Amino acid sequence: MSGLIFGPIGPNTIHLCVDMQRLFGPGSPWAVPWMDGIMPQLEELSARHAAATIFTRFIPPHTPSEMHGTWRQYYERWRDVTLEVMPQEMVRLVPVLERLTPPARVLDKKVYSPWTEGGLDRMLQGTGVDTLIVSGGETDVCVLGAMIGAVDRGYRVILAEDATCSSADETHDAMLRLYNDRYGQQIETAKVEEILSAWNG
Repeated sequence: MSGLIFGPIGPNTIHLCVDMQRLFGPGSPWAVPWMDGIMPQLEELSARHAAATIFTRFIPPHTPSEMHGTWRQYYERWRDVTLEVMPQEMVRLVPVLERLTPPARVLDKKVYSPWTEGGLDRMLQGTGVDTLIVSGGETDVCVLGAMIGAVDRGYRVILAEDATCSSADETHDAMLRLYNDRYGQQIETAKVEEILSAWNG
């Protein structure tokens, strides 16, 4: 069951928008067809609280040899999206969101989770932030990494379900069921309209 279960959203809140980049737009090997469909809600959420928004960007290596273990194998398979091959502008945010920076901030990462390399922990340290609203893509990959890391750190976690996308319908739907059922006491899922109505920050 979706919806906010812990009441109003307080001022110590950050909107974490995951990987809404040209890299996942039309014409890319990693294109996510749903991205355009969620953009109106995502833009509204980001624009209404731009100063409280952090955009993450997934940054591929220049060459596969820069990575280790299975990441090296991964980029051998996806060599076309390494920085050696693809245009550098592909890592930029989509234009409608890029215009919000600043005041919105940008956090670059090399892996799925924004927590692994410590960047997001450093940005939030000492800020008093206690709530994260998560949007972006993909529901079953990088959004998943962001959500679980936030749960592990004890944040109130809210998924903006109509501002989240995946390239796979089946696993997107499965993740929403997982968030609602298995994580129902630690993850709330709600639509952007409800989130904006409840956000007092």
